[in-house]
Amino acid sequence: MPRLGNAPAATAAGRTIGTVLEIAGSSSQVIFDGAALAALSHESDAALANAGQVGSQVKMRVGAVWLIANVRTMRLIDGDPGRIAAQVDFLGEGDEEKLTGRLFRFRRGVTRYPVPGAQVFPVSTSDLKQIYAADDRAHVEIGNVYPTKDIRAALYVDSMLGKHFALLGSTGTGKSTAAALILHRICELAPQGHIVMVDPHGEYGSAFKSNGALYDVSNLQMPYWLMNFEEHCEVFLTTEGSDRQVDADILAKCILLAKQKNRLAAEIGKLTVDAPIPYLLSDLTTILQNEMGKMDKATDTAPYLRIKNKIEEIKADPRYTFMFSGMLVADTMASFMSRIFRLPGDGKPISIIDVSGVPSEITSVVVAVLSRMVFDFAIWSRNEPQRPILLVCEEAHRYVPSERNADRSSVGRILSRIAKEGRKYGVSLGLITQRPSDLAEGVLSQCGTILSMRLNNERDQAFVRAAMPEGARGFLDSIPALRNRECIAVGEGVATPVRLLFDALDEAKRPASEDPLFSQLWRDTGGEDAILERTIRRWRAQGR
Repeated sequence: MPRLGNAPAATAAGRTIGTVLEIAGSSSQVIFDGAALAALSHESDAALANAGQVGSQVKMRVGAVWLIANVRTMRLIDGDPGRIAAQVDFLGEGDEEKLTGRLFRFRRGVTRYPVPGAQVFPVSTSDLKQIYAADDRAHVEIGNVYPTKDIRAALYVDSMLGKHFALLGSTGTGKSTAAALILHRICELAPQGHIVMVDPHGEYGSAFKSNGALYDVSNLQMPYWLMNFEEHCEVFLTTEGSDRQVDADILAKCILLAKQKNRLAAEIGKLTVDAPIPYLLSDLTTILQNEMGKMDKATDTAPYLRIKNKIEEIKADPRYTFMFSGMLVADTMASFMSRIFRLPGDGKPISIIDVSGVPSEITSVVVAVLSRMVFDFAIWSRNEPQRPILLVCEEAHRYVPSERNADRSSVGRILSRIAKEGRKYGVSLGLITQRPSDLAEGVLSQCGTILSMRLNNERDQAFVRAAMPEGARGFLDSIPALRNRECIAVGEGVATPVRLLFDALDEAKRPASEDPLFSQLWRDTGGEDAILERTIRRWRAQGR
């Protein structure tokens, strides 16, 4: 193929490697010269050696502008190894330096398209530096751009948090470590930030010992009266169908009466059942008993007894003391929110809420209360100086399940609402999951930035593909082939779609999520009696 007149012909970056065949809005076709690609494969510049491969970038000149495109698919034309048809997606454009032909000032989006017959050139590492260079916006560097060793991949914090983000990846791909890395970098950038992380497996406490506040059932002290009425129903009601509605009406009336006993209720005037006013559980059971005594028929006492018995059962169960202790009746709402939301942060901007010790029956209610309080705080503090909060949910598919797995829980509704409306109020949502296809429809599409590590399941891959912008499709096709610690980042938080390798994280900052080494651990022996004894003691005491 002839060389372009004013390109620096002596350099490999200036060699033509193909021609534009067909132009369409976002995706177009080019014909690569197989011999030109083979010649570049021995270059020391990793970007040039990678030229023309699926997932690599190429450039085309339009006037004084370089257009950058990503290679999505490749196939031989008529079995001729010298002619390769490739589908490319346009990523953006940058200006051309007149003397050297180099690219600079890259920006997303395309203003002019090349015409069929325009020549195609490889992208060099110096071009990639311009494409992926972080601009002046606040950003955190999290790894290196593939396939380079020195070009840093950056996430723009304001754009990423302003429109929510999702971190996806199958088990074992390094997802938890990647999440810890991103949060550590954000904490370093904003040591007075406000981050709340829901940790269902107790993995992240070890990662944030130095710069986070750690809460579990031993020190969470979440007052039960912070629950709204819907959450009260999830905990105290055991019936379904029409019986549940009867029970709910009785519970609403009795909770309202119990709250009215507090002096705060008198200051408010018109009290609602959802208002977070402290009340005594003993008052609630007494009111239930009194209301039951007013009934004429014996058969009508069943709903009252059901609710009363459930409340007594929860009060007596030591597993619930972190939330239903008699010590939590004081008005501790301000101090609770100050601790959990890091207001002020005292240089520890992240709260790790370890819910692994919470009884499974009320785990979703605890997460619902925390999530709703983040959202309600943002709504009711709108006229105050803003304190945006980032809420990070590990194992997000458990709390915002799809219609297929829906359990109609309040946590799914509040997290879906945060996904749709949170950014208006300064609430950001970070979702971490290995099963994106089990997430509620629409929640993933509300995430402006998606970081996808390897996904082995085809349904998950299809689900992520549907949520991604059209121009990133070429990157998405490589999701099943990503190595551990690699990810595809697309959306608002990155300058342009990028494949990157996450930085290694210090041992002390990693979550406790390492896979057990069976071959090594099965060689260890001795002390099993003591292990069993200690384990059974903890098991029987339920962790206390």
